Amino acid sequence: MRKFLTRVPVTAIAVAAFTVPGIVLPVGAATATAASFRPVHYNINGYNWGGYAAQGSNFTSVSAAWTEANATCNSRNDLYAPWVGIDGYGSSTVEQTGVATDCSTGRPVHQAWYEMYPANPVYLSTSSYPVSAGDHITASVTYAGSNKYTLKLNDSSRGWTYTTTKTLSSRRASAEVIIESPTGAYPNFGTLNFTSATVNGSSLGSFGPVALDPSNGAYEARTSTLGSGGTSFSETYLRE
Repeated sequence: MRKFLTRVPVTAIAVAAFTVPGIVLPVGAATATAASFRPVHYNINGYNWGGYAAQGSNFTSVSAAWTEANATCNSRNDLYAPWVGIDGYGSSTVEQTGVATDCSTGRPVHQAWYEMYPANPVYLSTSSYPVSAGDHITASVTYAGSNKYTLKLNDSSRGWTYTTTKTLSSRRASAEVIIESPTGAYPNFGTLNFTSATVNGSSLGSFGPVALDPSNGAYEARTSTLGSGGTSFSETYLRE
């Protein structure tokens, strides 16, 4: 059974648009407004998370796979990413990795990234770690002890894996498999299917996670119920 986040008024949580100094922008996106992928209560235009968030304590790992969507840009403001992470739902840090699709150039640009929020997101080189629509992506975040996290991203279609270990003091109070738009504007990604979603080595569904539908005045995407023993679900685009 799905448990849904109750959306509070945007005015209670809105944050002004901002530019983050020192961010590594996606290739060809030099004119884009730099925006972090942030904890759910900090999102710029309300609750811009879609997917599932498990709540509790002492989460140690989260992983999931997806096929990168063939997105169509509605506007240059469109920006979104599927990602996996620990923290961020009810806490002020997020340890996360995924693939962003940026439309600031007028066309979708896919770029792998990770973020140890509140530090700036780090975008990977598109020449060393290219991503295209149709690529099969696997992402994971694992707590390695002593405030260290190992973030791993694999593109099996391109044959590359990126792994980094970073340090951040955090609560480990949630674990998520999410789509997010920091700008509150999603490109038309059709339907994106998450598979093999696990938390602490067990199915995501075994934790009774909260289902989230992103909304910016109206629902922007729809999260399906969990299937395949609680390890898969889909996100379906509704509007920008």
